[in-house]
Amino acid sequence: MKAIRRFTVRPVLPQPLRPLSDLARNLRWSWHAETRDLFRSVDPERWAACGDDPVRLLGSVPPARLAELAQDGEFLARLSAAAENLAEYTGGPRWYQEQSGPLPSAVAYFSPEFGITAALPQYSGGLGILAGDHLKAASDLGVPLIGVGLLYRHGYFRQSLSRDGWQQEHYPVLDPHELPLTPLSRPDGSTAHVSLALPGGTSLRARIWLAQVGRVPLLLLDSDVEDNGAGERGVTDRLYGGGSEHRLLQEMLLGIGGVRAVRVYCELTGHPEPEVFHTNEGHAGFLGLERIHELVSQGLDFDSALESVRAGTVFTTHTPVPAGIDRFDRNLVARQFGQDAELPRVDVDRVLRLGAETYPGGDPGVFNMAVMGLRLAQRANGVSLLHGKVSREMFAGLWPGFDPEEVPITSVTNGVHAPTWVAPEVLRMAGRGVGEQRAEEALSVGGSERWDAVADVRDDEIWQLRRSLRAQLVDEVRRRLRDSWRQRGAGDAELGWIDGVLDPDVLTIGFARRVPSYKRLTLMLRDHDRLRSLLLHPERPVQLVVAGKAHPADESGKRLIQELVRFADDPRVRHRIVFLPDYGMGMAQKLYPGCDIWLNNPLRPLEACGTSGMKAALNGCLNLSVLDGWWDEWYQSDFGWAIPTADGTGTGPERRDDLEAAALYDLLERRVTPRFYEKAGDSGLPDRWIEMVRRTLTHLGPKVLAGRMVREYVERLYAPAARSHRAMDADAARELAEWKARVRGGWPGVRVGHVETSSATATAELGATLTLRVRVALGGLSPEDVEVQAAAGRVDAEDRLTAPTTVPLKPASNGPDTEGNWVYEGPLTLDRTGPFGYTVRVLPAHRLLASGAELGLVALPSEDLVEAAGLLMR
Repeated sequence: MKAIRRFTVRPVLPQPLRPLSDLARNLRWSWHAETRDLFRSVDPERWAACGDDPVRLLGSVPPARLAELAQDGEFLARLSAAAENLAEYTGGPRWYQEQSGPLPSAVAYFSPEFGITAALPQYSGGLGILAGDHLKAASDLGVPLIGVGLLYRHGYFRQSLSRDGWQQEHYPVLDPHELPLTPLSRPDGSTAHVSLALPGGTSLRARIWLAQVGRVPLLLLDSDVEDNGAGERGVTDRLYGGGSEHRLLQEMLLGIGGVRAVRVYCELTGHPEPEVFHTNEGHAGFLGLERIHELVSQGLDFDSALESVRAGTVFTTHTPVPAGIDRFDRNLVARQFGQDAELPRVDVDRVLRLGAETYPGGDPGVFNMAVMGLRLAQRANGVSLLHGKVSREMFAGLWPGFDPEEVPITSVTNGVHAPTWVAPEVLRMAGRGVGEQRAEEALSVGGSERWDAVADVRDDEIWQLRRSLRAQLVDEVRRRLRDSWRQRGAGDAELGWIDGVLDPDVLTIGFARRVPSYKRLTLMLRDHDRLRSLLLHPERPVQLVVAGKAHPADESGKRLIQELVRFADDPRVRHRIVFLPDYGMGMAQKLYPGCDIWLNNPLRPLEACGTSGMKAALNGCLNLSVLDGWWDEWYQSDFGWAIPTADGTGTGPERRDDLEAAALYDLLERRVTPRFYEKAGDSGLPDRWIEMVRRTLTHLGPKVLAGRMVREYVERLYAPAARSHRAMDADAARELAEWKARVRGGWPGVRVGHVETSSATATAELGATLTLRVRVALGGLSPEDVEVQAAAGRVDAEDRLTAPTTVPLKPASNGPDTEGNWVYEGPLTLDRTGPFGYTVRVLPAHRLLASGAELGLVALPSEDLVEAAGLLMR
């Protein structure tokens, strides 16, 4: 018989144990070792069986055990200390509260997925893990963040393998009442909801669940409520599932419903209203439309509301290729925002224009979520220096006339939340010299350039720690591999060989991530014989632990997994290479510390950041990676190795893979394995390897922290956005909107005319100063509407300026000349040798602009004028 309804019966905790419930409901336990140890001591076997989930644990502990603990003085003392520690952590001042200057009263952070803990499976890969680490680091720093996402009843899929190695997907149903969640309730006890209007007079309602992430509330919207029809109930059924209309409804609920949920939460709790809204990738872009609609409902016109919303919005792109962006059919979007549907006070044509691909090569029939996100945000960033450059090139069409270097997309390199990912043994080693409290602060808040305490740890301690972590990984791999083979249909009698899989004294390489084609899961298999010789080398063997999930609709990704699994099933090598299914946070936390090398071989430059290598580095694991994402930015030979790339335009995909695989094998054979197995001096230890581990922790560790990342967001993006938000009151918004309309209307009449150069010296020598005089036509605009600039610097073989500096020129008189032109002049210093050139341009200028490129308008000299001017120096 099958139950027609399922619910959870919770035990009533004895009064002395009531703080356990509060500790379980605040997800800080997921990165606070003492709290986890406390829950483990309740019942170690049940703790392991519950997947280290305190909510499930408390729901299964027998009343007799609870009664026993309620009389245990030592346990109650530990419980009291943990509760006091949490109260101090959530209520006391942190880094943010100690900063001077105006900071946002609150920041709303929207993401389609959040990877906080395996006990709350609402993530698929790097984007969600990054979002989870962002919330945790914000909590550690005291940043008043509100997270906003969706609650997926199936989460992302669980993965297993068939007997022949084909990926199988399973979607377990998640009961919110069995998760570390609390329904947001109104004073009368009713559950708080938000609602969206749909075409045809129907609606989409969603309940608001609250996950407490340390100091940070995370609001998750759940459409599986009785008031919805069957189709609407399924909107939040699974992460990244369904067709285009399904995904569009998810993203409308996330963006529009998410803003409404934030308003409800702030009203019910008294939490300060956000001054800054951070859109983590384009999925949440509709939040800007809802905020425009709020202001239009208060009497502001659309253009003024747009300026007000843009001022306080930050947009982060994680996508290095156009194919990774959500794009919807224009007519589908029009129907959702048409008559009787959402945002009735906003004209649907204005909505469509925000997502229109108006640049060369764009598709007029689609609505681009990233394009809308950029148009609705005054500040935008990529997630590594290289990704910032790639993003500026990818979206340059939105700012015509500007070089990609000037496209207003900056970069904040991702970081990882060290207390989540660093093994307790590594933390204890780091804390011996400075104390565990200071070590925890260094890992969470960051701020130092070096971790010098690690420099004093003895070589033998580092080596013994690395071997201990490797041995733990070997045990974990054998357990998971046995479970996997049982799922594939094998009996225990077939699995005796698993006891000999991996060796705690062999160089261990890890590779784990999602399996899109650009990450090249099977590059290591390019030459089977060469890989086998590496795995089975008689003196310097290596062993490989591989994990990863392909998207359920990605047949090519599933074939890559099957290819690797079939190689790993070969009895000749199966003790040296394993594929572990169902990669997730729980597995990752064992995998990173236990590996000696973290392998990453994407097609450059398609890895936006790639934070898995950061997590490995924080545990003393060395990186072996293509120079992509964060590794391109921070690679040094002290920290690891760079795989050479063959990314020239004349190299085809097959040839490129051959060349880069050969380079990977060469590195492993000639440089990596000899260093690991090289025993030098009387110690009998691989001194040079240990020194690389030490330098990884000392020099690289402080850079890869999520605390560093969030501090950069606060200082470089959140604080400026809050200042812009405060300056953009209704009057200022109207002023800026009217000014932009006037400038756009008058810009066709803006032209750069004659340019004169007078030299203060007879020759163009370093340090000489030239005087520029430029005649500019401003059409119907005034000098207060523009900035006239000279841009100068070295030039390449095609006379393009490289890394130019700009100098503003000033009007030479109080009015135009007899022909209606304005004359500008100013000095130009020859501050570098070699081929040198300059140009002149006109940009819009207003005190409320964040960038001169913001409007995408620029006036440059005509081609005739450029040819006549020539170069100053060659």
